[in-house]
Amino acid sequence: MKKYFVFILSFVLLYIVFQILSGWLLTALYTPDLSSMNHNMSQEVLFGRTSIIPFFTTLLVATLAYFLSQKIYPTSKK
Repeated sequence: MKKYFVFILSFVLLYIVFQILSGWLLTALYTPDLSSMNHNMSQEVLFGRTSIIPFFTTLLVATLAYFLSQKIYPTSKK
């Protein structure tokens, strides 16, 4: 069970680092189309809703992958 917790912890850390780096990269490379903006620009900023469901789905898939790999490729206990 210790191997599972190490696997999940490292998976979660890599997942968070990947999300942060991809968000940073997408933000850095974004170029707005200024020609399509009208002259009545609003000062209000709208953000989309966030959900934790994709994270839990990915965590479930990682858990299934771990246990499936342990069943298909069992390691000898030392």
